[in-house]
Amino acid sequence: GRLVKYRPPAEQSAEGITVRNDTGVFEGGEISIWYDPMIAKLCTHGATRGDAIIAMATALDGFYIEGIQHNVPFLSAIMQTPRWITGHLSTGFIAEEFPEGFHGAALTPELSARLSKVATVLDHIENRRKRKINTQMNGHVERHAAQRVVRLGQEWHTVQVTAETEYIADQCGWAPGHPVFRGEVSGQDVTVQVRRILNGYRLSHRGVVADAYVFTEREAELVKLMPEKAAVDTSKKLLCPMPGLVISIAVGEGQEVKTGEPLAIVEAMKMENILRAERDVTVKKVNARKGDSLAVDAVIMEFV
Repeated sequence: GRLVKYRPPAEQSAEGITVRNDTGVFEGGEISIWYDPMIAKLCTHGATRGDAIIAMATALDGFYIEGIQHNVPFLSAIMQTPRWITGHLSTGFIAEEFPEGFHGAALTPELSARLSKVATVLDHIENRRKRKINTQMNGHVERHAAQRVVRLGQEWHTVQVTAETEYIADQCGWAPGHPVFRGEVSGQDVTVQVRRILNGYRLSHRGVVADAYVFTEREAELVKLMPEKAAVDTSKKLLCPMPGLVISIAVGEGQEVKTGEPLAIVEAMKMENILRAERDVTVKKVNARKGDSLAVDAVIMEFV
């Protein structure tokens, strides 16, 4: 895929911490299916293992990539695991720590509070800019709610808008459209990736990727009454999990397939990936053919 955005952390060596990024790609370039998919080797060095890990976690939080799927949140989550911090590692580390695969780091109470504050600051900065662009007559008295209600994933948090909020907004240097927020939140230096989504922000920090929406109290009351939008059902389709080349299609239209039987083989990054049936199905339509180059989530076949 194409690197629509590629903003690595700044390389530096200061106060005993070194950050280095060895890379051969650039923003606007393409990661080909024919070669090693490596984007970069991010390295940190400190006086102790703990110092280097903290520096790595911070650097990963600021490593902004758009356009392709990547493992930055996974690597960031690894930095938080006790075994990684203490150095008790083995070749089975990933399988043992993530037996069900990686689906994002857990949103702990500490991270929830931190990201809720960050979302409130982002909203405060945007509202402050909006207030400068208005048609109000001079002398108009502005009134702003003293608190916000933040929906973070499926959690709701009430955050006070205080002098601290104003201070963070002034000191962080973030402006609407910037991909990374850097500021001091509750006495800690915090780096958070920010992607604008409809009516909210997608925040990435310490392996957590969560959508944040900031409301007034009245807005939150009304939002809670709205019906949830149903997720798109893709259970009757086989989607290509990665950009790749179709090596073979193992089934035909109308064929009944049992759980675990191969459906197709897709080659990507010099590896052949066998795609198998996750349940008993009957093939309705085969959309792809041998030799096709497919993008992520391209429909390979459909089921009854």
